[in-house]
Amino acid sequence: MDDEYAKLIRRMNPPRVVIDNNTCADATVIKVDSVNKHGILLQVIQVLNDVNLVIKKAYISSDGGWFMDGKVYSSSAASVVSSCASFSVPHLILFLHYLISVFNVIDCDGKKIRDKEVIDYIQQRLETDASFAPSLRSSVGVMPTEEHTSIEFTGTDRPGLFSEVCAVLADLHCNVVNAEIWTHNDRAAAVVHVTDHSTGCAIKDPKRLSTIKELLFNVLRGYDDFRKAKTSLSPPGIMNRERRLHQIMFDDRDYERVEKAVGRVEDKSSRPQVTVLNIEKDYTVITMRSKDRPKLLFDIVCTLTDMQYVVFHGMVNTGRTEAYQEFYIRHVDGLPISSEAERERVIQCLEAAIERRASEGLELELCTEDRVGLLSDITRIFRENSLSIKRAEISTIGGKVKDTFYVTDVTGNPVDPKIIDSIRRQIGHTKLQVKHNTILAPKPPKETTTGFFLGNFFKARTFQTFKLIRSYS
Repeated sequence: MDDEYAKLIRRMNPPRVVIDNNTCADATVIKVDSVNKHGILLQVIQVLNDVNLVIKKAYISSDGGWFMDGKVYSSSAASVVSSCASFSVPHLILFLHYLISVFNVIDCDGKKIRDKEVIDYIQQRLETDASFAPSLRSSVGVMPTEEHTSIEFTGTDRPGLFSEVCAVLADLHCNVVNAEIWTHNDRAAAVVHVTDHSTGCAIKDPKRLSTIKELLFNVLRGYDDFRKAKTSLSPPGIMNRERRLHQIMFDDRDYERVEKAVGRVEDKSSRPQVTVLNIEKDYTVITMRSKDRPKLLFDIVCTLTDMQYVVFHGMVNTGRTEAYQEFYIRHVDGLPISSEAERERVIQCLEAAIERRASEGLELELCTEDRVGLLSDITRIFRENSLSIKRAEISTIGGKVKDTFYVTDVTGNPVDPKIIDSIRRQIGHTKLQVKHNTILAPKPPKETTTGFFLGNFFKARTFQTFKLIRSYS
């Protein structure tokens, strides 16, 4: 019955979106109103990430109201009065939580969102209730679709691991069309989409899929691995690739820190600062300060959602290089964090969420014509020159590849420029470009971005900081 009531309320209160380019001088303001439910905030942020928007500021608040015997006792629930009046439900008592989220966003060039196609896409995705349907996919393995075969794996990270994976796929006549690889705390995870190089279609033969899983497992298992690699069949489903990577690494417990290798230079000052405390008896307050980067908010909300926490109120503010975030949360059972062990685990998991996508090392960009075995050849050259791939994004569009690699030496330290010059001569200077060196880059001056508790702000249940945004008629 509770589930049916929830569906009824969502039908009567579909998400509503306002996209405003007049309120703020240097950003587009996007306001989304929807009935709050577990995961809804993540879905909203994911839509903004899908069109590569940068979130500079955000305010989030969930209001509550009572609806009883055909009367509404909260302005946030006023829109359901006429709809509910037509239902003969005696003594219906339903507690509504209404989520209001406001985002200041810019595009990758730092400008407002003017492209009508992008605006229409955001509007349609956010106002279509179907776009908020959750995925049932929760395991790791190999899954064929109509266009490609999705391969997911996790294992102990080591120099040359991705090169070995690519070599196996090339030997099995699999062409990698796109992929994303993350490493964190000596663990590696990847979501790889491949096709049969002879047909250009997904690989669906069960025997061949079984062979792929078995050989990849042998590569991933390595030697003396105290945590087993994972490659198994996955149930059908659709999920954002980046969220899937968070789930894979979270399930692999990558948030448990390990001792760094001898000779590794680690800048502890760059570590994110996460604090967790309970305020009164209603909420747990989480504050985070870290280096700003694209998709930071998505990574944090993704982890909170997968850990079964609901964000009721929140604030995000970014400076030139630093981001400050504050969230009022409860577990899905309605309770705040109740033990020191749970508090420590939340801190560890949020630190991991911030660090997984952090750009570590020298950024190399490969742009060239696609061919069978290209990725295997490129990663082999990296391996032979003692480079370690810390993160990678692989994409193929219209027969051309655009791959980004973040590399260090085998100890995690900066790469010798002479080695990079040698690699570029082998691959081609115009094909492989050096983008950024995040290890050697000079440190920016310390920012003075300050955070503040949102208690009084949310007691008022208004968004005065965004007061110019247009209300609904």
